[in-house]
Amino acid sequence: MNAEDPDYETLLLRVAEMYYEGDQTQEQIGRKLHLTRWKVGRLLAEARTAGIVRIEIVHPRHRLHVRERQLKERYGLRDAVVVPVDAVGEVETRDRVAGAAARYLADLTPAPRSLGVSWGRTLDAVAAHISPGWTRGVQIVQVNGGLSRSRRPTSASDMASRLAHHGGGTVTLLSAPAIVEQDSTRAALEGERSVGGVLDLARQCGAFLFSPGALSHDSVLVESGYLTSGDIDALAASGGVGDVVGRFIDGAGRIVWDELDRRTIGITIDDLRAGAWSIAVVAGERKHRVCRAVVTGGICNVLVTDDVTAAHLLEEAT
Repeated sequence: MNAEDPDYETLLLRVAEMYYEGDQTQEQIGRKLHLTRWKVGRLLAEARTAGIVRIEIVHPRHRLHVRERQLKERYGLRDAVVVPVDAVGEVETRDRVAGAAARYLADLTPAPRSLGVSWGRTLDAVAAHISPGWTRGVQIVQVNGGLSRSRRPTSASDMASRLAHHGGGTVTLLSAPAIVEQDSTRAALEGERSVGGVLDLARQCGAFLFSPGALSHDSVLVESGYLTSGDIDALAASGGVGDVVGRFIDGAGRIVWDELDRRTIGITIDDLRAGAWSIAVVAGERKHRVCRAVVTGGICNVLVTDDVTAAHLLEEAT
């Protein structure tokens, strides 16, 4: 008999029904049909090839695993973590993604001896989820300026200190503003050991952790007094979609406003691209455009995000 013989097809169907629906072993089927166990195994394989049997994994986590694999393949990522959010609000979405990022950090093998971190609401949430003892002896380094020019303080130092404290390590803070008024001011500050030395240390970190910011009038950089609403409008007109460590990028991950970038204190986009572990934590619909720019531009090699954002990235990439 061959695969085109109706009797052979009937045999394939019968073997498949006995095995998958009758819960009979290959040995039991062989005895009943006078076949060897090896022959039964081959018939089952042929039943799948012929389309008589289709095996489908229906667990919801499997769908997320598929998206993680697709993201890695599509964007050349080293790793991806996709978190189910079930149509919850923005704050809850951020909290769930931050929790997944905290667990990812704790599970990194080998654990990074040094971790360069940015700041912002999402990373505050990551620090809130980090468990005591998540690693041992880690050196946390702040990678971009974070001193506020307004009455609303940033939490850069608190976030970095919490990561270091729970990791049994040390923290090195960057005592400088995120953005200054003049390029010459930035150059002078980076010439100081207290700033330039920290940036040199930051570039040598074994891993980076950051969360890109959406281009919006209520961003942390606006609330902290570094930018005005007019600046945001100008950046949007230049093609900007958001910022990474305070540096504004377009949809391809390129700097959009060189004059502003020259006044920004911190590591560069290329420094992030060169990191062995460059982990972007992104949550929520407002960050879809900047998230796509980050992965398209190769700025991160690990993405931790929600399933809605992951679906958006995959749809947009087709």
